[in-house]
Amino acid sequence: MEMAYTGTGVMVDSGPLNGVIAGKGKGESVEKAIAYLEAKALGQGTTNYRLRDWLVSRQRYWGAPIPIIHCEHCGAVPVPEADLPVTLPESVAFTGKGASPLAKVADWVNVPCPSCGKAAQRETDTMDTFLDSSWYFLRYADANNEAAVFTPERVNDWLPVDQYVGGIEHAILHLLYSRFFTKVLRDRHLLNFDEPFQRLLTQGMVQAITYKNSEGQFIVPDDIADLNHPTDPTTGEALQVSYEKMSKSKFNGVPPAQVLAKYGADTARMFILFKAPPEKDLEWDDADVEGQYRFLNRVWRMVIAFATSEAASAVSAIDTAIDTMVPSELSKADKTLRRATHTAIKAITEDIEGDYQFNTAVSELMKLSNAIYDCVDKTTPAFAESICTLVKLIAPFAPHIADELWSHLFTDGACVHQQAWPQVDETALVADEITLVIQIMGKTRGTLQVPAGADKAALERYARESQVAQRYLEGKEIKKIIVVPGKLVNFVAV
Repeated sequence: MEMAYTGTGVMVDSGPLNGVIAGKGKGESVEKAIAYLEAKALGQGTTNYRLRDWLVSRQRYWGAPIPIIHCEHCGAVPVPEADLPVTLPESVAFTGKGASPLAKVADWVNVPCPSCGKAAQRETDTMDTFLDSSWYFLRYADANNEAAVFTPERVNDWLPVDQYVGGIEHAILHLLYSRFFTKVLRDRHLLNFDEPFQRLLTQGMVQAITYKNSEGQFIVPDDIADLNHPTDPTTGEALQVSYEKMSKSKFNGVPPAQVLAKYGADTARMFILFKAPPEKDLEWDDADVEGQYRFLNRVWRMVIAFATSEAASAVSAIDTAIDTMVPSELSKADKTLRRATHTAIKAITEDIEGDYQFNTAVSELMKLSNAIYDCVDKTTPAFAESICTLVKLIAPFAPHIADELWSHLFTDGACVHQQAWPQVDETALVADEITLVIQIMGKTRGTLQVPAGADKAALERYARESQVAQRYLEGKEIKKIIVVPGKLVNFVAV
């Protein structure tokens, strides 16, 4: 052999493992060895994390003080429990030079040794803030407790955390340390759960356009004469244009105050939620922000127009009106509108409660808005139901506008955020008619509205009698008819 063999091997001279493939896969040597040792009560399989030593000290002022006093005679001595907590001094000079600023505060640093009483010095390093972020969520459940870090009963009642939202940079250190702290406290019988967070969502970053020259330097957009054909204001060379994470150093940040002043907070929220799924990066685009602004204005006009109309009296008794609706007595337009309303309720509820697909939820809000806008008769209970439902559904996305609109619909002072979430009426989702696609030789030539429950024979008959089929099949011989129930009829003709 010219080099070491690195392929899969077979165990030899290994007792009960002879002939077993060497490796960590199912049925391979590592698992078989563990099973053998456990069966013989000689050992037990376990999982080891590659945890390295954690350097928790920092040479800075902020951070939790390390309660240690250094004595030449006694060594490192813990601060007596009666003197805890150690508080940071407030008369600190920040120079940015040398050791920790605390080391220069002599009257704080120099203290007697708790053990021998001789001159000693406090530890001037502070703890890494990761130490605090490893357990802060436990404190939230009992934040006013001045006698203990928390009461186990309160923490065990509130935690574990249902949903954690954070950047991907937290996934290794902060979240791993939090798990470590949780498991230590569990072993001390202070917690009755094993994991601190039940679900994790790592949100994407907001990106915006950047302009760079050939040397990799970012150019301020205000210095560029023509953003459609950007060139370096100094050299005249074409600039590299790309989307990158917003940053002051890249001159591509969008001041939130500027957006809020022009469009309002609700528009900003709607844009961010609609532009991309929460776990994906989103590209900031003023045109898309403007689109959400127009959408919210359209909703505003529709709701206010209804609230100030005579038909708005139906809103006060909307629950009664819905309970007394008889599906068979509703007009075709009302059935269509109710189907759009309850389709939106179902889809948006699933998007919110499932995988947080807020972008598709906003799309459903737009579809419902279009259905309401296209409705001709705006005086029926079905229309009132749709208007009220739209405001409720939009509330988590545009809370301020939704609450203001609710106050126009209902003058009893109630808040939209105190209302029950709309429930799906499954009967409203059942369509009386479906759109049947008419194909000739596999090519779509038109559509036809037919009864939803029509069987294959009826669908073929409807398709044959349609103007589309008669037009395209005139003078031709039908060789075959393919019927896909609920979808299409395809005529093969020559």
